[in-house]
Amino acid sequence: MRIKKIRPAKNAYKSPLLIKNLFEYSTTLNPENEIIYRDVSRYNYRDFQKRVKKYANMLENMGLKGGETIAVMDYDSHRFLEAYFAIPMTGNVLHMINWRLSSEQILYTINHAEDLVIIAHADFLPVLEHFAGSMPSLKYLIICKDYDSEIHSEALHIYGEYEELMNEASDEYEFEDFDEDAVATTFYSTGTTGDPKGVFFTHRQLVLHTYNLAATLGFSGSTACRMTSNDVYLPLTPMFHVHAWGFPFLATAYSLKQVYVGKFTPDTFIELFKKEKPTFSHCVPTILQMILDNNNSDNLDLSKWKVVTGGTPMTRNLAKRALEKGVDVIVGYGMSETCPIIALTHIDPKYKNLDLDHHVEMRIRTGVPPLLSDIKIINDNGQTVQKDDVEQGEIIVRAPWLTQGYYKEPKQGLELWEGGGGGYLHTGDIATINPDNSIRITDRIKDIIKIGGEWISSVQLENIINSHESVSEVAVVGIPDEKWSESPFALIVLKPNMTLSQEELKNYLKKFVDSEIISKWAIPQTVEFVNEIPKTSVGKIDKKLIRNQFSGNV
Repeated sequence: MRIKKIRPAKNAYKSPLLIKNLFEYSTTLNPENEIIYRDVSRYNYRDFQKRVKKYANMLENMGLKGGETIAVMDYDSHRFLEAYFAIPMTGNVLHMINWRLSSEQILYTINHAEDLVIIAHADFLPVLEHFAGSMPSLKYLIICKDYDSEIHSEALHIYGEYEELMNEASDEYEFEDFDEDAVATTFYSTGTTGDPKGVFFTHRQLVLHTYNLAATLGFSGSTACRMTSNDVYLPLTPMFHVHAWGFPFLATAYSLKQVYVGKFTPDTFIELFKKEKPTFSHCVPTILQMILDNNNSDNLDLSKWKVVTGGTPMTRNLAKRALEKGVDVIVGYGMSETCPIIALTHIDPKYKNLDLDHHVEMRIRTGVPPLLSDIKIINDNGQTVQKDDVEQGEIIVRAPWLTQGYYKEPKQGLELWEGGGGGYLHTGDIATINPDNSIRITDRIKDIIKIGGEWISSVQLENIINSHESVSEVAVVGIPDEKWSESPFALIVLKPNMTLSQEELKNYLKKFVDSEIISKWAIPQTVEFVNEIPKTSVGKIDKKLIRNQFSGNV
């Protein structure tokens, strides 16, 4: 194809898309709005900009000139937010350490990323001391603390305390322009097999992802979960997890009042909720359920609270319960490799007046692709499935903000992007799509239960079991079966003071068989009642661990 290009003026400037652009806009709309960290810190956006410049000078005072990897190991805090900007805007790479990983995995990510600097909360000093002598790239260790206390380590040399180093630094700094394709962030995806894999994102990708969020949540016309600069933002997703879904960049650019809870407990959140009155949050469904289950939340007015859930499917029961409490709850979809948002619930105004049950069904769907994304659902033959919400296939995607590979793992990067008819990222998620372009994930490829020649969705089965009045939480996996290859196994947590036998559950599920919603093969022949279902480091149900623990015991 022929195209036309016109030579620009010699003195024309081609503006790169840099995180710096988001940062500089943060004092434009609401500079007096505050960024709050529990009872520890409270300052406005003018102070925020000064602190980020101090941060940049702190790094420069250490001799860092860009191109280095700087790790942060902290709770959700104002410090982490400062790192989101200062580290990449100085040309360095922000490595967000997932402190919920096993100690061996944490050490692996530190060494694999070649962290030159680690900025860690004092709570994590014992973890790092355990690695003393095993982090060859580490040169500077900076410790953060919330309250006055002595910091000392026999095993590691501590370069300094965060606030003391910040106080020594100037608040005058000019952030340079540079190539928008410079890597800004990295973190590690906890896959189902092998070591964690390092994904990485550029300034251009993060800026475009931020614009995408702004357009999708502010302009799409959906009647659910809108976000504006008047909102009060309180994230409940760890900031180490996929950029806290990208929202801190958006909230900062548009100078929303921001509230950070630190180390999460339901009681801590509820106290902050009463005091600061947040209107927009995001979290995995487990966190939302913990909040609603807490007795202290009974008297909270949640009617102005908007919540995006993700990471694992939201059940009908939880969605209904949240809506009944006034929570404007929706689902977002993405993964570590996608920055992450590639779909969000969209409620067309024509559906606004439907009853609660219809809204529940719409709000637990995976969502509609946003602007600039190209999502396909393909069957085993590589053909696009019908928009009938019946035919299933794998979600493949293109968007400007997808990771371009795995750090130091070219083979695995090729596998991520392999096939799909010309360069689509393979998600490993199985889904259908309806005429309204709303996607509904039915399962992960690895979690589909294969009984003979029939495929059974573990997600659908979980939703049905969770609809029983006695069930609080459920996980369904396929376990080896000599006759049928696999059979469904259910792990169930009951609500307090409620009872349910395996036979009662089977009788309950037979109603769905009779209604032809599920096949008779979908009824779990084995059920285990437990007090808690295993979770991953980011709050998802750990089906790999469940399969490993129970496959040989049932």
